[in-house]
Amino acid sequence: MTGEHELVELANAKMYYGKHQGKYLINVPESYLLWMKNKGFPSGKHGRQLELILEIKVNGLEKLIYPLIKK
Repeated sequence: MTGEHELVELANAKMYYGKHQGKYLINVPESYLLWMKNKGFPSGKHGRQLELILEIKVNGLEKLIYPLIKK
């Protein structure tokens, strides 16, 4: 189960490569995440975060993530 600190970390994680480099993962378009899923998410933590963000978007739960972004 994901803890609160992990959700805060997920909310503040950014894309570190590609055409959406520097964007918060929650702001990466769902279509791009689906494309990545079909290609295969990268291994490791970043790949797991991308996969979780896709699940959040598919289920319409983005509004739960936005308040956790540190300004």
